[in-house]
Amino acid sequence: MTSLSNSTIAALEEMLQNTARSAPADYLPIYFARGASEEQAIGYLNPEFIPYLQEFLKKQAVPLISMGNDRLSIHLGKPKDVSMSLNQLANYLRLGGFIPGWRNEEFAWVDQNGHQYFSLERAAFRTFGFRSMATHINGYTKNQTIWLGRRSENKATDPGRLDNMAAGGISADETPWVCARRELWEEAGVPAQIANEIEPITRIHMRRPLTACGFHDEQLYVYDLVLADNFIPTNHDGEVSGFINVSFAEAAARILADEFTSDAAFVTADFLLRRNK
Repeated sequence: MTSLSNSTIAALEEMLQNTARSAPADYLPIYFARGASEEQAIGYLNPEFIPYLQEFLKKQAVPLISMGNDRLSIHLGKPKDVSMSLNQLANYLRLGGFIPGWRNEEFAWVDQNGHQYFSLERAAFRTFGFRSMATHINGYTKNQTIWLGRRSENKATDPGRLDNMAAGGISADETPWVCARRELWEEAGVPAQIANEIEPITRIHMRRPLTACGFHDEQLYVYDLVLADNFIPTNHDGEVSGFINVSFAEAAARILADEFTSDAAFVTADFLLRRNK
């Protein structure tokens, strides 16, 4: 049982009601044909990107891609062919400066049935507004404290902000469970025998427009991990500048003071509310 005030609980609950926001009306929808007569909107383009991409497609045809005034369409094809076409678009947008933080790492677009239809540079997912996947792990102790990581100042997104003890994007061909255990070791030095104790909790869908960057659409797979009081996380990949161990009440206060990344704020708020019951 946490010691959160009623006003804090109400503020966290109100915040969690706004995890999934719609794309602004001036964003261009991206439709994907998954069958002869089936298509769905799977992404959204910031209006700042549209003229640049339209000019490119007028000069050069890209297989399986077409663009009109009201949509960009991805036509049905083999996953490797769809991936090649989208990577061609992404590389052009990168040249125009519309895809910051290029990682040379791919994410996969997976439908609600778990089928993978294409893979693409992870930094391009936000530019196109495609739904990606990530894992977030709440590392806590039985004494009602929670470990929080502070993102490196060198990170392309949200430098210096508070994050969960470990969190990261799920790469193409990687499962949430495998990703969670990998991130626990890379970001917090949690050995396999402890990481194996992670408890799958929930999935949070995050959607929000990003100023001049695109549209963030991500499924967050959330895990809890209880840690011994004497465990001290240690970063191995340079993505975390340090860790703090705080009470549940202080974690809530830091969320409401806007010290967290957006994703970690929602994940931690969900954790605190669950522990308050």
